[in-house]
Amino acid sequence: MVSNETSPLTPLAQEALDALAKGLPAEGELTYDEAYAVLNEREDLGRPAAEDIVERLYMKGHLYEVEGKLRLTDYRPEK
Repeated sequence: MVSNETSPLTPLAQEALDALAKGLPAEGELTYDEAYAVLNEREDLGRPAAEDIVERLYMKGHLYEVEGKLRLTDYRPEK
């Protein structure tokens, strides 16, 4: 049986999600390259680590893709 609850994010994944939310342009979406750049700039993550975090956030339902761009799933960063 699959639970509807999502497992909690690691501290690094949570920080990455916060960084993506804060770096989200007014259009509300990022290309993958823009997401990797935000994570590099704000969290000092290199490309392989940024790709891994984005994939994990996508797989856990925190990000979704529309026409090749990433959007956040109903998320507001902590202040």
